Amino acid sequence: MTDDSGIQSRITSLIDEEHRLREALAAGEISADEEHERLQALEVELDQCWDLLRQRRAKREYGADPDEAQLRDPGTVETYLS
Repeated sequence: MTDDSGIQSRITSLIDEEHRLREALAAGEISADEEHERLQALEVELDQCWDLLRQRRAKREYGADPDEAQLRDPGTVETYLS
């Protein structure tokens, strides 16, 4: 995930996995607890990816190197205040 297209590709992959989990639950292949646990992890990783993409775009917009953007830890990304 070193560039925008890689990050966007990972986001798409995570969304696809989310859909597969929901289908697996509906088909009775996994329990609601399994789905819930994995969905929580997916949501955190999605938030991290979106954050990284926003950082890269902001750096680019203001003339900084987008490659200096860093993946932030879940605690930071999940506790943003609006």
